[in-house]
Amino acid sequence: MSEEKTIKFEIATPERVVFKDHILQVSVPTTEGEVTILPKHSPLVSILKPGVLEIKKIDNSVEIISVSGGFLEVLLNKIIVLADTAERAEEIDLERAEEARKKAEESIKKLRNVDASQFASLSAQIEKELARSRSVKRWRNLQNK
Repeated sequence: MSEEKTIKFEIATPERVVFKDHILQVSVPTTEGEVTILPKHSPLVSILKPGVLEIKKIDNSVEIISVSGGFLEVLLNKIIVLADTAERAEEIDLERAEEARKKAEESIKKLRNVDASQFASLSAQIEKELARSRSVKRWRNLQNK
């Protein structure tokens, strides 16, 4: 496939490069809403919110990655995602993600005098675990088609 019809894509966390390849398109969760980026997209810089990245690869298969936040930069024909955390859906244990979300929700309910910092931290944990759960469910749906 010609490079005109693909985009160089890389997603990295402070620990590792999670995915790096030429792709057809990617949908990302930004604070302004979900954005789908195709080849020759206008340059863009945006903040990511916790959610699911859906990558359409050159062979038309789909890669699902959960992110907990970060930054997106779209250049002429290159996309860079710097994520706080990122996991491929197949790496996530759905039961553990659901349990972690429930624990964070219970902690918020139990803490009556929670300060703003604790509340923000627990809320971020809930959003992260919800994104992880959604990514696994979406990935499993794609596997069953």
